[in-house]
Amino acid sequence: MAKPRSAGLLLYRVRDGRPEVLIGHMGGPFWAKKDEGAWSVFKGEYDDAEEPLAAARREFEEETGSPPPDGDVIDLGEVRQSSGKRVTAWAIEGDFDPSTLKSNTFTTEWPPRSGKQAEFPEVDRAEWFDLETARAKLVKAQAEFIDALARELGA
Repeated sequence: MAKPRSAGLLLYRVRDGRPEVLIGHMGGPFWAKKDEGAWSVFKGEYDDAEEPLAAARREFEEETGSPPPDGDVIDLGEVRQSSGKRVTAWAIEGDFDPSTLKSNTFTTEWPPRSGKQAEFPEVDRAEWFDLETARAKLVKAQAEFIDALARELGA
């Protein structure tokens, strides 16, 4: 069985000559008290019927509540996460107010083995970080996207 594929967008901006990226903290009880390695680009799964960049744009809107900005995209390549999932990402320049985040939700059994279902946001918060900080906060494999963006921006 093929591992799932995801596509995502990494929003970036330049402040005082330094690039910053917007990333999201993964929602739900498993990630609630984690920080380092618990953040992600805004991404989601897609199938053969959907173009990866279109999926990335769709997922950005689903996970932030706002459409991604228009403009040129930078191909950041593909990484393979420890789960085996392949993630392709693009960067796009823009701005976003993290206080306006309105993520879609998912339902899971919580507490475990309780038989009760609870709803959680896929992304519980978003923040702007400099590249070095983002590299540490992201899921390990996704740090490669920061390196690719830094190369493209000459940072």
